[in-house]
This record gives sequence, structure tokens and C-alpha cells, in this order.
Amino acid sequence: MTLTTDRPAAFWPGVDTVPPSRLRGALARRLFLHAVRRLPLTVELPGGRRLGAGGPVMRLRRPEAFYRRVGAGGLIGFGEAYMARDWEADDLPAVLTVMAERLATLIPPGLQRLRRLAVRRVPRDELGDRQDARRNVHRHYDLSNDLFAAFLDETLTYSAALFDGPASWETLAGAQRSKIDRLLDQAGVGPGTRLLEIGTGWGELALRAARRGAAVVSITLSREQRELARARVADAGLSDRAEILLADYREVSGRYDAIVSVEMVEAVGARHWPVYFAALERLLAPGGRIAIQAITMPHERMLATLDTHTWVRKYIFPGGMLPSVTAIEDNLGGLRITDRLSLRADYAETLRLWRERYLERVDAVGALGFDETFHRMWTLYLAYSEAGFRSRYLDVWQFTLGRRS
Repeated sequence: MTLTTDRPAAFWPGVDTVPPSRLRGALARRLFLHAVRRLPLTVELPGGRRLGAGGPVMRLRRPEAFYRRVGAGGLIGFGEAYMARDWEADDLPAVLTVMAERLATLIPPGLQRLRRLAVRRVPRDELGDRQDARRNVHRHYDLSNDLFAAFLDETLTYSAALFDGPASWETLAGAQRSKIDRLLDQAGVGPGTRLLEIGTGWGELALRAARRGAAVVSITLSREQRELARARVADAGLSDRAEILLADYREVSGRYDAIVSVEMVEAVGARHWPVYFAALERLLAPGGRIAIQAITMPHERMLATLDTHTWVRKYIFPGGMLPSVTAIEDNLGGLRITDRLSLRADYAETLRLWRERYLERVDAVGALGFDETFHRMWTLYLAYSEAGFRSRYLDVWQFTLGRRS
């Protein structure tokens, strides 16, 4: 599936029309200008006037539209304002990093207590039930294999790499393989291992595990990913060792010596975290090990945003919710963490490389049928994510799990 410019209103709800409320816009203006005074940021208004304490430059092209969007939608409106060209930045990750570092204090404490009255709730059809999960995966991962191939490296790996030295485009593929190899090592994957992978991606982990001699079952909800992963497995002559299935993790049966799941728990939805970890426990053979890679956020921020519809949920990952480390620990059931490693700095660099590659290949992306609004949305998504890791608002962990003794 590709997105075309003949249907922007269907895919970009809220972007084409500026909200009408002058009152909300006026309140957002006051709050924004109050916050900017304290930030190491430069906000440039039409006409050249500059505000802020100095730092990376954010240019308001259409201030009134910007304030109304933020007033009506908060951070959703902030993202939509960028998609609509209400504001620009020469160094988008730097501007967003400044904001992410101070996200919890941008709004005065008195108004923060009213937050739950103003924010939008997560739509009922994005809560992670089985049919919802398939639709949510389709909206992101089935956009187009060619889109992802335009900015990912040759491994087609869409998760944090693990660098050993400088991060560059030339070292990215090796760093992705190093990340995968560490997960396989932690799960004890070798000749004869019965391995379950939850979340196939485009097949690189399944390929590397099969080359070790493992018997791999890999599941995905993305039809596009399944077809390309199957083709890659067949081309490598490994179809007898790696099976790629279109299935939900709740539908899998059997027992496996090792289970690996890379940046999958974020898509499960908070209400299904206990179900996800119970499935891992049910599917793990005695003596087996699990290796998962998970993006996390601070626990207090997770609790504050648990039921909040965000820009990322609306436009990028419908149904997604980042857990905290505490939330993972609280939902393990009969499992326990035996080892952990943070890849936070590595993810910031991975995202930088993806963003730079995407911007280099934007004409090729446009040739696939993706319009200018999509381009601004995707650029913001990559920069927003990079800023989250650079500001330490986000982290990403490799956890090794075993049964409680």
C-alpha cells in the first residue's frame, strides 16, 4: 500500500483545517511564550523578532495557526502544526531535544493538574485486541516495503543497532548484526535450538538464527513483511530451517528452547502486557531463555500518559504504548530478568542515520506516491524519536529473561 496525494484529508485528519477556537489559541500562546522565555531555544517570529534564552532556532511561519493547533490538540497539535508548515527548524532534532529534556515542566504545575480534562483519550479501536492489532500493524508496517528500504541499511533492520565504535552509514549494517547476534547469544540460540521470534521485521534475525542451525518459527502481523522475509529466507536456501507465519502472539502453541522479540512489546498495548508476558512464559520450554529488546520511558511519565492519545499514536504507531522498566518488571509473572543492557545512545545514532538517509532519498520516496505531508510527518517522527533518546526521556534495553526458580 502506498499513500497518494489524492486523499490527504482521509489520512491527515486535523492537518488541512486550522481549529477555530481563538480562546484556546490565546491560552496556548500565553503558555508557549511563557515556556520559551526559560528554554535554551530561539523562537523566531515573522518579521525577525526573536524570543527565548538562545539555542537552536524554531521559526514560527504562521503563529496564529500554530497557537490554535496547540490549543486544540496539545502535543498532537504541535506535530500537526509541523506537518502543516506552521513552523520550521534548521536542526529539528536539536529543537525537539530541548523540549524533550523539559517536557515535564513546560506546563505550570497548576495547569498540569487539569491535564486529564484536556487531553484526548486513546480511541477504543486502538486498545490492542486481536483485530485492532492487525489493523494497527497494517497502518505502519504495510505502508510499503520500498519506503523502508529507502532509508534502512541492507539488513532491513528497523530497531536500535549496537555500535562498536563510530556510528556511520558504513558501520550501520554491522552494528545491526551485532545487536541481533547479542540477542541470539543471550537466548542461547545454536544448532538444533527451537526458536520462536515474535515480530519478524523483514527477516534478518530469522536468517541469522537459521544460519546458526536453529529451527526458527517467526511470526508477524504484517503481510508485506511476511512476503519479503519469506523471499529472503528462500533466496538464502534456508526455507527448511525458518518458517515465517502470519500470526498473533496469542495464537502460537508449542514449546520453544528460546524466544526472541525485538521492539514488539511497545505495540502490544498496556492492557495486554500481562497477556504478552504470560504467552512468553507459556511458550518457553523448561531451561529455555528469552531475549527481548524494548523501548522504555520513565515510569511517572508512562503513568501520566497511559490513556492519552498522542501524535505518535495518531500518525505513526496506532495502538502503541511504551512501557517503563518498572511496568515490565511488574508484568513478568513467572519470569525474571537475568541480564540487561541499555542501547540508548546507540538508538539516537541509529535514528540519526535513518533520518539522514531518508532526507537523501526523499525524491525516491516521493516517487513511490508519498506526498509532502507524509514527508514532513516522517521527518518529524524520526527527529522526535532521536530527540527522545538524546534527552534521556527514552531508553531502549535488551533484557534476558528466565523462569523464576
